[in-house]
Amino acid sequence: MTQHTPAGYFRDWTITELADQLRSGETSAVELARAALRAIDQFDAELNAFTAVDRGAAVRAAEKADAELAEGLDRGPLHGIPVAVKDLVEVAGSRTEMGSAHFADHVSTSDADCVRRLRAGGAVLVGRTTTHEFAFGPTGDSAHRGPARNPHDTTRITGGSSAGSGAAVAAGMVPLALGTDTGGSVRVPAALCGVVGFKPAFGAISTDGVFPLAQSLDHVGVLARTPQDCRTGYRVLAGLRSTPSQERGQAASIGWLDPNALHPTDPAITRAARAALDVDGLAVREVGIRDPDLVHRGFQGIQHSEAYANHAERVSEHPELFTDDVLERLRQAARTAGWQHVRALAARDQWRREVQELLSEVDLLAMPTTCVVATELGRRETTVDGVEVDVRAALIGLTKPWNLAGVPAVSVPAGRVGGLPVGLQLVGRPGREDVLLAVAARTGG
Repeated sequence: MTQHTPAGYFRDWTITELADQLRSGETSAVELARAALRAIDQFDAELNAFTAVDRGAAVRAAEKADAELAEGLDRGPLHGIPVAVKDLVEVAGSRTEMGSAHFADHVSTSDADCVRRLRAGGAVLVGRTTTHEFAFGPTGDSAHRGPARNPHDTTRITGGSSAGSGAAVAAGMVPLALGTDTGGSVRVPAALCGVVGFKPAFGAISTDGVFPLAQSLDHVGVLARTPQDCRTGYRVLAGLRSTPSQERGQAASIGWLDPNALHPTDPAITRAARAALDVDGLAVREVGIRDPDLVHRGFQGIQHSEAYANHAERVSEHPELFTDDVLERLRQAARTAGWQHVRALAARDQWRREVQELLSEVDLLAMPTTCVVATELGRRETTVDGVEVDVRAALIGLTKPWNLAGVPAVSVPAGRVGGLPVGLQLVGRPGREDVLLAVAARTGG
């Protein structure tokens, strides 16, 4: 078990600071790439955050980035910055396994759209990060090449499914990592690993070239040390070329949602998240949800239907290649009836209207990110305030509503409970991401 959280080079610097050092000549892209590779060598044997490390390609990309800067070609805020990419996203010439034996040693022949955006922005891709198999799990501990481990306690989960991305950023191996988020898969590992995770609005970043879990709910997101770093990555990935907003988040109205309305939540986590909002200029008031069951019915009906549709042939023809955890969930998903999917779509539409109403009354919504802290690897039941709960449900009970609504959401660190990180989650309106991330920077970030 890790006694002290690993502190790789990038635990000490923001992307903005690294970019300034690159342009002043204090460092070089090659030096940053080598710092990332050294940190991976030092920490990853214990954490299993990476499934593949592209050493030669990373150094060559860094050399190119340095040469371009020397010639006056500046591709933007990620130019020369090391980035890790979840093993669900196609990267040309790199092994992409989706965390599954079904794709053991599969090598991508083309880049996903989001990877093309990274390369066009001058980012240096250093490797692929562990995903829960096919992204179908929020624990991050069920994958073909083994579980990712939490840098704060290696006997515990990172959260998932963007498990390795959370661990890699938390351990300082890279300053920025790509994840995907269908029900919380960026925000959950961010919360449990003590970093920032941002899921933008649905469709804001292209999912072309990303292996689907549930296409109606899938998002590409980012994990980093600060909300500002997440915003930098998001703007590059979304192709935003306008001048960045100077929004500082000095004043905002916040609607606090009682997390227990959605899922039983550890009271200590609720207190920590609520305390993170005690910031000058933020006006916090209680708001409620009319029918929480609407969220659960809508999310499960859509996710299960689409997930099984994506894997029906694999389940039928080669079930032995799945991890037990994911095969069990897919067989459960197979029992979703057509009428349940139709009703789930109606529930989604009703929920979206309710969220629009809530966000017309306040600038942001707030609640904890997860109902529990990081549990032990392999554990699937736990107790919350005296109630026995399913670990997976407790991890996504507060994050999945915002995938169903398709609105942007961010998790920021909100302290520790029992020595383990917990997160505050903020939710905003599409098009108001600058307000969301600015307020995030003033609270837990």
